[in-house]
Amino acid sequence: MRRLAAAAAMSCLAAVGCAGSSHPATARSGAPAAVSSSGSSTRIPLSNWPTYDRTGSRSGVARHGLSAPFRRSWTAHLDGAVYGQPLVVNGLVLAATENDSVYALAPSTGRVRWRTHLGSPQPLSGLPCGDIDPVGITGTPAYDARTGSVFVVAETAGSHHTLWALSATTGRRRWHRTADLLPNRSRLAEQERSALLIDRGRVITTYGGRYGDCANYVGYVTSTATNGKGKTSVYAVPTAREAGMWAPAGAVTGQNGNVYVTSGNGAATRRRFDKSDSVTELTPKSLHRVAIFAPNSWAADNASDLDLGSSSPVPVNGRLVIAGKRGTVYLLRQSLGGVGGQLATVSGCPAYGGAAHVGHTVLMPCKGANAVRALHVGRHSMRWLWTASGVYSSPVVAGNKVYVADLNSGALKVLSLKTGHVTASVPVGSLPHFPSETVDGRFVLVGTLSGVTAVRGA
Repeated sequence: MRRLAAAAAMSCLAAVGCAGSSHPATARSGAPAAVSSSGSSTRIPLSNWPTYDRTGSRSGVARHGLSAPFRRSWTAHLDGAVYGQPLVVNGLVLAATENDSVYALAPSTGRVRWRTHLGSPQPLSGLPCGDIDPVGITGTPAYDARTGSVFVVAETAGSHHTLWALSATTGRRRWHRTADLLPNRSRLAEQERSALLIDRGRVITTYGGRYGDCANYVGYVTSTATNGKGKTSVYAVPTAREAGMWAPAGAVTGQNGNVYVTSGNGAATRRRFDKSDSVTELTPKSLHRVAIFAPNSWAADNASDLDLGSSSPVPVNGRLVIAGKRGTVYLLRQSLGGVGGQLATVSGCPAYGGAAHVGHTVLMPCKGANAVRALHVGRHSMRWLWTASGVYSSPVVAGNKVYVADLNSGALKVLSLKTGHVTASVPVGSLPHFPSETVDGRFVLVGTLSGVTAVRGA
């Protein structure tokens, strides 16, 4: 991640115990947020969007389509930038800010239903590198229907990383645990950038470095029971340093129920493979490593910062698709296949962010090509379908349309799923690195540098 102008981004397979803590409610109704609205407050039906791209497989596909015309409905000005995707849970829009606050907003108006503040964020001036100021909650939260909790990782002053469980209904604090679990590593160099994942009663978090790849860190994964009980399991990439796990979509649930993660460039640049620049399959509870894939070019990738760590694997058609900074797209078996074990490759997508997938089609965020591209995935081959040039973010799909919160223009672009042609454009405001969006009910929700903007369809 050394040359990324974005939020960054000895074997360890151990169980680490941390004492959880309960707290009285600190949620506050009507906490600071300014809302401007051009839409009505008419009640509209919502489903749930409980995690990044709606499902554990990160499908990015909404349950219902939207129709033109599209217009900005409301903007909620919150107490910090929203880098993660907003969630939709039980009729509320949930958003987390870099000021370490979690908000619940009314979906039709953007007004605050509750707000919980988890601490003072870490100023950039106190860090050895980075490009977010201040650093609070960066990764997309995740909601667990069984416990009714929404989970976030908050970075607070002193660069402490803490996993929190909050009531999704009231914002009440339920329990928390430290996520700074690796000995002999610098928490000042670590950042939680990726989306959280719920898998088989566990909340999965991943950690990488900051922009600049400074100091002593290594990419790692944690797994904690959603009820806050028992031990936290940890898997760390067995490299000397770096190999950050920072892809915005985070860990992914495969069709077999195991967890798939990607890691960035590690320390090794020749001879012995250090398990970096890879896709790794882990069991969700113990984080036992089941299988791994790396390209034959892993050593050169590590030396040139051209690794796979900038995006997450995509489960589609019984296979996995992964692309990284080099621009090569790899088609993998679910069993991964080891170093050089791909089934097929195509070139043309330096990928940063989360891809959406519907049927045999993957919509890919090709930041290095400043484009969104549609890829057809077969059992043993891939081919490009279309390219939407000059448009970039992590896309999602609703009906026959693709939605892209375009980093270039600060507008929500609506594309044809069949052709990639832009059919509508609505300004939403200044966007964070690797922007993404949520589609639910009649709204497209976009996190911005000042809060959340909602675009309404017919």
